[in-house]
Amino acid sequence: MKQLQKENLKVEIYDIVEDLGKAAAIFVAKVLQNEIAKKGFANLILATGASQFSFIESLQNQDIDWNKITVFHLDEYKGMSITHPASFRKYLKERILEKVQPKNVYYLEGDAKDIEAEVLRYEELLKNHPIDIACIGIGENGHIAFNDPPVADFNDPKLVKVVELDEACRKQQLGEGWFPTFDDVPTHALTLTISAIMGCKVISCVVPDERKSQAVFNTINAEISTACPATILRTHENTVLYLDKNSASKL
Repeated sequence: MKQLQKENLKVEIYDIVEDLGKAAAIFVAKVLQNEIAKKGFANLILATGASQFSFIESLQNQDIDWNKITVFHLDEYKGMSITHPASFRKYLKERILEKVQPKNVYYLEGDAKDIEAEVLRYEELLKNHPIDIACIGIGENGHIAFNDPPVADFNDPKLVKVVELDEACRKQQLGEGWFPTFDDVPTHALTLTISAIMGCKVISCVVPDERKSQAVFNTINAEISTACPATILRTHENTVLYLDKNSASKL
């Protein structure tokens, strides 16, 4: 494992994705254990997508008192049913949450009849459950959650909003195999804002794969701006970026 630091951002680089996932899972488990020891409960945000597979698998093997944890997630496609293969609710439910049985799980209902009311509902839940640790990734376009460059706002007054997805983001979803054609990829999503993510006490950011290497390079080296939204992570006081040798190949 190699380490480096850019401003506040701690970076750990592993040879293989399995080691990356395990290291991030151990780190997240420790944060959760410490919070439970301090106050009897913890609040957690989980990410989804192909990049999170090894981390999500390893997290289930950690010694975590799940019945004291409340779980949120980062985003969901607008209008999408929980039964759709690409649903992030379905992903989390099947890959981890049905297995570990947390105390509470609050899903962003992308197919809610009243989307404005759903945004306000989720915002209120987040306000009432300050997040101890957010587990996130970085998109090929440098987004965090669905805050793509055209809609990213470092000073967003909202915690949750509806956004239009840019072409690069939609192409990534297609490339990961979640949809049969580009036209099937939704154009809009509900997402936690950058303000919501940056307000979390600790952030664990898991980013494997060569296809993320340019976004990783930009995150660490580019000017802090919404041209690469993930650059803002360099200003957070407790974030660890987990890379494999492929995603770190341009550093």
